[in-house]
Amino acid sequence: MNKIGVIGAGSMAEAIVSGLIKGKLMAPDQIIISNRSNSERLFELETAYGVKVTHDKKEVIEQSSIILLAMKPKDVEAGINSIKDYVTNQLIISVLAGVSIATISQIFEKDLPVVRAMPNTSASIGKSATAIAANNKVTADNLQACKTLFEAIGSCTVVKEAQLDAVTGLSGSGPAYLYYFVESLEKAAEEVGLEGQIARELILQTIAGAAEMLTTSGKHASVLRKEVTSPNGTTEAGLTMLKDKNFEEAVISCVKRATERSEELKEMFAKTVINTTK
Repeated sequence: MNKIGVIGAGSMAEAIVSGLIKGKLMAPDQIIISNRSNSERLFELETAYGVKVTHDKKEVIEQSSIILLAMKPKDVEAGINSIKDYVTNQLIISVLAGVSIATISQIFEKDLPVVRAMPNTSASIGKSATAIAANNKVTADNLQACKTLFEAIGSCTVVKEAQLDAVTGLSGSGPAYLYYFVESLEKAAEEVGLEGQIARELILQTIAGAAEMLTTSGKHASVLRKEVTSPNGTTEAGLTMLKDKNFEEAVISCVKRATERSEELKEMFAKTVINTTK
């Protein structure tokens, strides 16, 4: 893989860059990062990872065979407009939630190979669950390069673009749901008399162990749950409270609403582009 140009310097851009370097898929000198105007942020990334940074968009594009769009979704039009005159036939990879391939292509005003990807911030430790979708300009080699890139930071699954809103609602936002769950467990631990550090260690190991069981046992989550739930025991008592509080319905509603929001953002960005290009 040649050089990759990253447009945007936020947390997702850093997570991907960190994962690529830690996974040894790319050397720091193969990555060049630019943002709109925040020189301090670029300096932070240069210092932390040894990558090249610049505000010169032409330099970024001309040196890169892959362009990663990682700005905030609301800045997609301005970000693409700042580079589109320099783009020729580079592979475009977007990690912008809710921004469709059609919208990206319309802003570029070019028929380019475009891949939409939905990783999550666990990319920074090589544990992202990423889904990707591609347009018909993406070759088999392009798609494989993209898969290789995201497999360096976790797992990578190819889906239809229509499924990416659901992916966004599930795994894209998923880490935040789990962090919120851990926050709730920590508060519960405090209320039942466990010190913070002890509770944290127990919670984290419990989650890690449960995830490993799901990964290695081959058993469905419902089977594993039943195996640790003795009749009239403590686990059953706790699960009964979750059911009484409509835990399952809350989780389903959470994912559905996040999916709907991704769809809403996609429509909003599409309308914005249509209005500005009339």
